[in-house]
Amino acid sequence: MTGYDAAEGLTPFRDDSGYGAILFDRTRVRQASPEWFSPAFWGERARPVDSGGRGGAWFVDAPFGPSLLRRYLRGGLVARFNRDRYWWRGANETRSFAEFRLTRAVAEKGLPVPRPIAAYYRRDGFYYYAAILLERLNDVRSLADRAAVAGDGAPWEEAGRLIARCHRVGLDHADLNAHNLLFDPTGRGWVIDLDRGHLHIPATGWRERNLARLKRSLLKLRGARSLEEVERDYGRLRAAYERAWNKGY
Repeated sequence: MTGYDAAEGLTPFRDDSGYGAILFDRTRVRQASPEWFSPAFWGERARPVDSGGRGGAWFVDAPFGPSLLRRYLRGGLVARFNRDRYWWRGANETRSFAEFRLTRAVAEKGLPVPRPIAAYYRRDGFYYYAAILLERLNDVRSLADRAAVAGDGAPWEEAGRLIARCHRVGLDHADLNAHNLLFDPTGRGWVIDLDRGHLHIPATGWRERNLARLKRSLLKLRGARSLEEVERDYGRLRAAYERAWNKGY
């Protein structure tokens, strides 16, 4: 967990549905409201994100700028009986507060990530619900989308260099998959969705786990592409990663 900094604002709240708190970036907003974390509040200014994720994200045209609203949702078998509740262990251990602070920390290290605007949790007895608002990246597509359309024309080398940058600053991404690497038409890249990530001293073990997770996602999302094509293009990504890592960036 990264610590508090002077640009953080914290707003506790209580309403008819319970109580919670909002952590926000004072340089982006002067005050934050719990209503911001409901897509219904935004009406026509919110539209669902239709690629990647679990259906819990919306693009929002907000007064503080184009944003992404994302609810924290569970996946796998547990989602069948618990879609969005998490065990309460304290405000600083909530998924939203942890991701907000981690994202700010790696951004300050120069990593290209969407800046966090505000993070929210609401208590419900022994559980909590959470959501986060981040700046929206325009005119970007995921590595998964680019690979499906362009195949060997996707930004494989750029992806390898971007991952090396992540690892050099110590970012252990908990879910490094092809949906979480975004690129604009010029090849500029960003890494997104740092939920459950951590900062570590760079080490071979967790770096290799990240890369193996990415390769599994590329194989899973290959569509009509052959295994050989995916292996070839992942090889290009990996070679670019190794070159960047060995150069120290």
